[in-house]
Amino acid sequence: MKGKLNSIPFFFTIFFTLLHLTISVPATNSFQYQTLILHPLPQQPQSLSWDSTQLEQQLSSDDENTLSVQLHHVDLLSPSSFNSTPHALFKLRLQRDAIRAKSLSLLSSAAASANSTSKDFSSSVISGLAQGSGEYFTRIGIGTPTRYVYLVLDTGSDIVWIQCLPCAKCYSQSDPVFDPSKSSSFATVSCDSPLCRRLDSPGCNNRNKCLYQVSYGDGSFTVGEFSTETLNFRKTIVSNISFGCGHDNEGLFVGAAGLLGLGKGKLSFPGQAGSRFGQKFSYCLVDRTGSAKPSYIVFGESAVTRNTLFTPLLTNPKLDTFYYVELTGISVGGTKVPAVTPELFKLDAEGNGGVIVDSGTSVTRLTRSGYIAVRDAFRLGAKDLKRAPTFSLFDTCFDLSGKTKVKVPTVVLHFTGADVALPASNYMIPVNGEGTYCFGFAGTNGGLSIIGNIQQQGFRVVFDLAGSRLGFAPRGCSY
Repeated sequence: MKGKLNSIPFFFTIFFTLLHLTISVPATNSFQYQTLILHPLPQQPQSLSWDSTQLEQQLSSDDENTLSVQLHHVDLLSPSSFNSTPHALFKLRLQRDAIRAKSLSLLSSAAASANSTSKDFSSSVISGLAQGSGEYFTRIGIGTPTRYVYLVLDTGSDIVWIQCLPCAKCYSQSDPVFDPSKSSSFATVSCDSPLCRRLDSPGCNNRNKCLYQVSYGDGSFTVGEFSTETLNFRKTIVSNISFGCGHDNEGLFVGAAGLLGLGKGKLSFPGQAGSRFGQKFSYCLVDRTGSAKPSYIVFGESAVTRNTLFTPLLTNPKLDTFYYVELTGISVGGTKVPAVTPELFKLDAEGNGGVIVDSGTSVTRLTRSGYIAVRDAFRLGAKDLKRAPTFSLFDTCFDLSGKTKVKVPTVVLHFTGADVALPASNYMIPVNGEGTYCFGFAGTNGGLSIIGNIQQQGFRVVFDLAGSRLGFAPRGCSY
C-alpha cells in the first residue's frame, strides 16, 4: 500500500520459510559470517489459481480458539502482471516503495508539527509483488450473505475500505465490486454520529450520510460513504466494523478490492475489534519471490509464541497510527557499528524521528548517517565479493553469478530488550535472474526510520497491544 495522508493500519500471522538464527552477538574481534544460499529471481512469475470454493475447502479449525487458513502468493492477481517478468515487477515495486517511504516520513513530520476476549481467528496472507508493490493481501468475507474479496494488509494506515457500487470511478479488481444493497448487515453512518466525528476529515452529503476520504502519497485516493458491515474471517464473524464504502477510487490500486487498515489508531481493524481477540495479533510474511509454503495471519492469544523476543511499543504524542519501537544499534559481522547510536533513532517529545515497523514498506530505511555507517561496515566484511552496478535505490550490489552459496557478514538489529539476527536472505536481495544481489537497506533524508517487510520475512511479528509491546519470533512461522 502507499503512504497515506489521513489514516493508517494493523496485523496478522502467517506461515513462511524461515532461515533463522537466534539473537546473540559474541564479543569477539573476528568478523562473523553466515551462508547465503543463492536463489535468483525466476525468469517468469509464478501462476496462482485461487477461487472461493478452493478456499472454503482449505479451512481448518482443530482448536476452537484458533482459525487458520493456508495462504498463497497472488502473483497473477492483476492482468497488468501477466506479461511482466519478476525483474521488472521488483523494480516497479522499489519505485512505489520509495514513494511510500517518503509519504510516511512526510506524514510523521506533519503530525509532529501539528497541534493536535473472544475466539482467536485468522486469515491467509499473500505477497503483492506482482502488483509492483510491497503489499500483502488476504482474502476476507464481507457482508451478509458473505462475499469474499482480496484486501491489502497495511499496518501503516487505519481506515478499512473497499470499492462499492455504484461506482463513480472504480479501478479493476479480481472480484466483483461489492454491492451494499445486497447485504442485509450493511448500514451507513449519519453525519451527526460520534463515529463520523472520529474521522480526520469527515464530510456529509445531502442525505445526511457521513463521507470519508483517504489520500495516499502517490496521489491515489478513495472517497465514499462511511458505513458499518460484518467481516468474515473463515467462519469467525466480526460484526459492526466501520469501513469506507468507496464510490470513487483512483490511482495505483490494482487487483485487491480495498484495504484492511491494521494501524494503531482507533478506526483501524485492531482499534475497533481488538477487545474481541485480546488485543493481540501476529503475522509471518510470505516470500516476496513466490514461495509455495503456507502463511497465516492470526488474531488472539495464539498469536504469541514462547520464543518471541519483545521490545516495548513507544507512543508518538502526535500520531497514533504507527508502531514505534526503540532501535538502539546494529551489529555487522558480530560487532556493533560504533556510529549507529540510539540518538540516531530517537523519537522526541514533539513526535519527530523514531523507528516504525511497517508491513507495507519493503526495504528498511535508516537515517542517512546510520545507513552509511552500516553499509560501509558491510562492504568491508564483503570486500572479497565481486561488486556489481547499483540497482534502483540499492547502492551496494554484488555479482554472484555462477555461485550456489557465499559467505556474507551477519547483521543484527538491536532493539530495547530484543536482539534480532537477520537471515542472510533478509538483507542480500536478488534483483534479477542473472545473479545480482544487493544489500537490502537504504538511507533516508527524513527523520523517520522504517523496518520494512523484506527484513521481517520469516519472523512471526507479534503485536501485543494490551501489553504495549511488539515481538519477533525466530523460527516462529510453522504455526
